[in-house]
Amino acid sequence: MEKSEVKRVLKLALNAGKMLLEYGAETYRVEETINSICRTKGLEQVQSFVVPTGIFLNVEHDDEYYSLIHRTTVKRIDLEIISMVNDFSRKLLIDHMSLEDGEKELVKIENAPIFSLNLRLLAGGLAGGFFTLLFGGNHIEFLIAFINSILVVLFTTMAGRYRISFFLKNLLGGMASMFFALVLVKTAGNFAVDAQIDSVIIGSLMPLVPGVAIVNAIRDIISGDFVSGTSRLTEAVLIAVALALGVGTVLQGYIFIFGGIL
Repeated sequence: MEKSEVKRVLKLALNAGKMLLEYGAETYRVEETINSICRTKGLEQVQSFVVPTGIFLNVEHDDEYYSLIHRTTVKRIDLEIISMVNDFSRKLLIDHMSLEDGEKELVKIENAPIFSLNLRLLAGGLAGGFFTLLFGGNHIEFLIAFINSILVVLFTTMAGRYRISFFLKNLLGGMASMFFALVLVKTAGNFAVDAQIDSVIIGSLMPLVPGVAIVNAIRDIISGDFVSGTSRLTEAVLIAVALALGVGTVLQGYIFIFGGIL
């Protein structure tokens, strides 16, 4: 295998691992995919080290070392992209896909269309509404949480277009969730419709809760990736703290101004 071909294999494996990591896959899955792609193409001496913010890849071939380092940031949680990359890795092994075809396939996966904003808003609204029912809410509170969750998902989506930290984004999301809940519950009360704000706000926060991050952190720790697992768990805790601070800030402001809660 020539040097140029070795570099193409490394780049192919790195791009596949990068997509997995950026879209929320576990650390061990990223490392297994990178190693599998390299070995499928004839590179046996493979060492990959993955953390949530970067990929380090080193290969020994014909007494020469080739290394690549790539800095990554989480874009969003997208299980469909993860599934597509996993299928690509299996096809590469089973169907003996060429490097050129593999590179084209990865480009297709990276440019795959995402779910529309309307569908994401609907899914977020239904998630918030049904969690409200799960926590003891009634049909009125379900409807309020449904509307509130749509507004919160829309707000956080718009905020995500700006270069702000994940902590600030979730802080603003918590504040928006509490603010919209207060407005909607107060509006419902003006029409003699009683609704408990606690079940509404709990349900509306659920679309923002980092459930996948917590699960991935635990799976990384169980599999022995303590650095990645601890960092992911820290990120999840900070998101939860940001949401709590956002809700508490608006709630305390309302109590200070109006002297009580609904």
